[in-house]
Amino acid sequence: MTDSKARIAILGASGYTGAELVRLLVRHPRVEIVALTADRKAGQSMADVFPQFAPLVLPTLVTIDEVDWSGVDLAFCALPHGTTQQVIKRVFESAPHIKVVDLSADFRLSDPGAYEQWYGHPHQALELQQEAVYGLVELYREDIRKARLVANPGCYTTTAILPVVPLIEAGAIEPDSIVVDAKSGVTGAGRSAKENLLYTEVTEGMHAYGVGSHRHMAELDQEYSKAAGRSIVPSFTPHLVPMNRGIYATIYVKTAAGIGAEGVRRVLSEFYAGEPFIHLLPLGQVPQSRFVKGSNMTFMGVIKDRSPDRVIIISTTDNLVKGASGQAVQNMNLVLGYPETTGLEQVALFP
Repeated sequence: MTDSKARIAILGASGYTGAELVRLLVRHPRVEIVALTADRKAGQSMADVFPQFAPLVLPTLVTIDEVDWSGVDLAFCALPHGTTQQVIKRVFESAPHIKVVDLSADFRLSDPGAYEQWYGHPHQALELQQEAVYGLVELYREDIRKARLVANPGCYTTTAILPVVPLIEAGAIEPDSIVVDAKSGVTGAGRSAKENLLYTEVTEGMHAYGVGSHRHMAELDQEYSKAAGRSIVPSFTPHLVPMNRGIYATIYVKTAAGIGAEGVRRVLSEFYAGEPFIHLLPLGQVPQSRFVKGSNMTFMGVIKDRSPDRVIIISTTDNLVKGASGQAVQNMNLVLGYPETTGLEQVALFP
């Protein structure tokens, strides 16, 4: 890009990830938000939908069909899975120059058969799937720089892939013994009105869901298998906990002979040396989800288990930032040639 500001559209701006994109981008020095879309809330202002934006001058929410794509350089798609494929296909047909960062699950799986298995219908844009790049920056940075379509990873998977893939690649753990026990804040379920997400249904308790069948398993299978060079099927169980934001993953691994917790931490330290959004705690220290709230950081801790060949890794992110919109901005920065950390330097909000 030149020194002029990139023109940004956010599709699905009335949801939590859309609002988080607005929050991050309104102070980004290299971009201008030129279009915001919504379905049921088209015609309203962002201040009507999210009052925190009342002091800002932002475009009125419109339908996707009303967007002038000739005036857009990059679009974020924060739409439900299953609908994004056709939307992005139409966008590229009318404006091939546009870059797209998709926050849905529609382009994350490189195997169309796996997509159909997990999402219940054939992929509707196979030619675009072939060019999509999985947008986990710390693993695919150079491919993302050249991409036209970036598939932003899921929040659970970002939190569980980052600490595990380097260990698989290094041969430091037994890939067939990975167990991921993860918790999510309620915003991970989106903003739609649902009875099971009412305050009284969620507060003062927690529960597992999607047990043995959660769709994010497909991303874990894909990335762990790619790292191992063979099929890997990890155990993964998600839980809903009564907090607004956060993913907290407790990961149990069996180490290769002679590695131990010290070796696990050493592999991660060397792999992520210099990474601006990865913070590895000293051996034995436990991260807390509140330490990343509102930031684009991933905190990791490596802890010895009682058995010398087992190690516990705890990884935590803010599901709306590094798990969604912050990572999407990180991808945008790469695609547009900006410094990767631009607009993402905020420190976590604590308490």
